[in-house]
Amino acid sequence: MPSPLFADRPAQQPEPGAVDALISQTRRLRGELVAVRQDAVMDDDDPQQRWQRALCDLAVHQLDDLGAHLGQLRAGVPDETAPDPAGREADLGSALATDPGTAYGEAPPAPTGSLLSRVGSAEWNLLTDEVSWSEELFQIFGRTHEAGPMSLDEMPTMVFAEDQPLLQAMVTDCLIDGKPIDGEFRIVRTDGRVRTVHMTGEPVLDADGCTASMWAVLRDVSELRRSQRAVRESLDNLEHSRRVEQTERRVAVELQEAVLPPWRGSLRFAHDGPAPLDVAAHYLPAASTGLIGGDWYDALALPDGDALLTVGDLTGHGVTATSSMAMLLGALRGMAFAGIRPAALMGHLNQLLDASVQPALGSAMCCRYDPVAQTLTWAQAGHPAPLLFRDGRGHVLRRPEGVLLGATTGAEYGETETRLLPGDVLVLHTDGLNRGSGTGDDAGTRRLLALGQRLAGARDAQDAVRAVIEEFGEELREDDACVMVARVGH
Repeated sequence: MPSPLFADRPAQQPEPGAVDALISQTRRLRGELVAVRQDAVMDDDDPQQRWQRALCDLAVHQLDDLGAHLGQLRAGVPDETAPDPAGREADLGSALATDPGTAYGEAPPAPTGSLLSRVGSAEWNLLTDEVSWSEELFQIFGRTHEAGPMSLDEMPTMVFAEDQPLLQAMVTDCLIDGKPIDGEFRIVRTDGRVRTVHMTGEPVLDADGCTASMWAVLRDVSELRRSQRAVRESLDNLEHSRRVEQTERRVAVELQEAVLPPWRGSLRFAHDGPAPLDVAAHYLPAASTGLIGGDWYDALALPDGDALLTVGDLTGHGVTATSSMAMLLGALRGMAFAGIRPAALMGHLNQLLDASVQPALGSAMCCRYDPVAQTLTWAQAGHPAPLLFRDGRGHVLRRPEGVLLGATTGAEYGETETRLLPGDVLVLHTDGLNRGSGTGDDAGTRRLLALGQRLAGARDAQDAVRAVIEEFGEELREDDACVMVARVGH
């Protein structure tokens, strides 16, 4: 095959040792990349993992192409008198082997199973009308040797109709104006398969400076372009998922702010009784997820003078969990205003969640405080018990019976009554507070109980909440949490 150089340019041969070193480095890097790709656990439903896998595939294809080019560089300029240039190129292509036949849907013979089977060369002699194709070019076009190489006039017959003007323009510019060729077009192989081919070439000049022939290298870049498309599509999906997540978070935050009590700081309830309540609460978001959960807290004065205190937690995150929380909290408020007692109220909430079109589980605690009798009547559904602090010492109240909301149909809930004294501090919280950064429930409870002296010395309920937040608020918690402090006044 004639030299792929301008007639007036000398051929410069690279140092073989340096190229061999580059080939070895490329082969080693490709092996490490393939190992990383195989070891990775991929989830097709995760846009970020799909994007990472597509990037790995693209990097492998690019390393394959680099290895092929380095093999050609090591071979140097082919000798026109050599009897078997294609075989020599195939032998050099073994520096970086890939799965045989992946580019063409068939297993090629062993000598052409290398990466160089995706790169072919051709020369069209304008003086003799002779056409010379390398072995690899027949494979790229799916053309038999009996059919022979195609002339420049025949080439467009295998090219997509919309890509034919591009090919004709590149060839014309090369032959008439001496411009180099650099472009891509799609072909339909003889077996009906569509491939994308990248063509680069130059005119070959005779001694008088006239164009004697055109030389070109054609690369099958179908898999490379497929990987690039996969990267773009995966990145688009990832960006879309991020936008959806940001929108969902914004809606969840707005819904949560609309549902949870608007008050900040301490709030006094049952102030007409001998032992009013000073109440404060705080919501702590999770650090491990950007989505809002279904935790809630609430405190409100009831028509008969009692005060309602409640905290709860629904499974899940995002708009689904927040909307279910809004439904449940609205129902709880309505039933409490209607005079339904805590145990019966838990039963109705269980029925409501069990019949919901969005299945979920939830824990909850409902307390009703009578300021005249100074009693706290409460029920719970799979929820941590309140902590009662008196004279600087705390203990966990004994829980009445109660399973998680939505866990079983027709569940019954127990109810218990606790007498409160002036100066008592009651701490209600969701289980996300105890879990924190992996802290067990028992250890978290002990940490809360150790705050007894600080809670006893707090100026008001808000100051007591601040003490709890200082202890737990800086942790990288796995779940969001709520904490509420009620202090019995004198």
